[in-house]
Amino acid sequence: MAKPILQTKSSTLCFAAAGAILVFCVLLIFINPSPWPTFSSFFLSKPIDTKTFYDDPNIHYTIDKPMINWDENRKNWLKNNPTFASKNGVLVVTGSQPSACKNPFGDNLLLRCFKNKVDYCRIHGYDIFYNNAFLDPQMRSYWAKIPILRAAMVAHPEVEWLFWVDSDAIFTDMEFRVPFERYKDHNLVVHGWPNLIYEKKSWVAVNAGVFLIRNCQWAMDFLDVWAGMGPRSPDYSEWGRVLRSTLKDKLFPESDDQSALVYLLLKGDKKWVDKIYVENQYSLHGYWLGIVGKFDGGVENSVRRRRHAEAVSESYAAERRPFVTHFTGCQPCSGDHNPAYEGDSCWVGMERALNFADNQVLRNYGFVHPDVGNGSFVRPLPF
Repeated sequence: MAKPILQTKSSTLCFAAAGAILVFCVLLIFINPSPWPTFSSFFLSKPIDTKTFYDDPNIHYTIDKPMINWDENRKNWLKNNPTFASKNGVLVVTGSQPSACKNPFGDNLLLRCFKNKVDYCRIHGYDIFYNNAFLDPQMRSYWAKIPILRAAMVAHPEVEWLFWVDSDAIFTDMEFRVPFERYKDHNLVVHGWPNLIYEKKSWVAVNAGVFLIRNCQWAMDFLDVWAGMGPRSPDYSEWGRVLRSTLKDKLFPESDDQSALVYLLLKGDKKWVDKIYVENQYSLHGYWLGIVGKFDGGVENSVRRRRHAEAVSESYAAERRPFVTHFTGCQPCSGDHNPAYEGDSCWVGMERALNFADNQVLRNYGFVHPDVGNGSFVRPLPF
C-alpha cells in the first residue's frame, strides 16, 4: 500500500508547484502589464536605457531659457528613431487667440481659414499644429508666434522646416510646392524686397506673418534674439524707440516682430543676415488688396476645361495664382480692421479667396463654387 501513498504525495507536490508558478505569473502581470517577458529578458538581457533628450534638464520648451546643443541632440534623436526621419519634413504652424471672436463672423472665418490650411497640408503630406493658447503670457499678439515655434521645434525633432502661417493668411494656390532646395544654405525664408530693406529702410519691407524657419540651433538662437526685442525684454520700450528712429515709416511706438526682423536684416550680426533668404519670386506673402479682384474666372474656368484628377504643372499654377493671400490689417476676429479698408471689403475679400481656394479642392470631388462671392452655393462640375 506504500506505492499509492507515494504517488499521492508526488501529485500533491506537482499541484503545489504548478499553483506557485501560476500565482507568480499573475503577480507578474499586475506588476508589469506589458507583453509576456521572454526567457532572455529574465536572465540574459541588460536593462534598456529608454532615456531621450526630453529627460535632459537642459532641454526646455519655453522661450525663457536658451537651448544648447540642439543640433547634436536632434541628430542623435533622429538616429535612434529612424522611422521618424524624413527629408524636408514640414510642419505648418498657425493659431489664434484663446477667446471667442468679437466679430460675429470671426469664428466662422477663422474656422474656414484653418480648413484651408488643413486642405493644403493634406494635399502635400504636411503635418499641422494649430495653437490657441499664449505659451508665454508676456508674448501676445504678433509676438505669440515665437514661443509657439520654439515649443514646436522641441516637440517635433523629426521636422526639418516649420512653416508659420498667420490665421488670416489663406493658401490660394493649393498645388504650389515650396522650392525647399532653393534654401539649402539658409535657415529663415521671409517674403520681402531688398530695396525696401536696404534703401528705403521700411518697416513693411518684409512680412513676418508667413515665413519658413529651419529646425536647428541657429533658429533656436535667432528666436532668442528676436524675442529679446519683444515685451519679455526689460528694454522693450527702448527697442520701440530704436526701431522707430531706424525705420522712418513706422508710425506706432511699440516694438513689433516685423520691424524687429527688418532691423536685424539691417543691423544684425552677419551670422543672422547670411542665413536669411528674402523671397519675392513667388507670393509667399501676397497682399490681399491687389489680389482678390483677380479671382473671377480663374480656377472656375480652368475646372470646367479640365476633367477630374487631371494633372496641372506647377509652372501653370504659379503663373495663374498667388501662393498665399494674406489679409493683413483685416483683423477678422476682432473686426477692428484698418480704417483705410472701406466697409466690408475685408470680409468680402476673404470670402472670395476662401472659395477660390476651395474650388481647387472641390473639383476633385466633382463640385465647384460657380460664384466665388457666394460660398453657400455649389454645383456639380459640367463634365
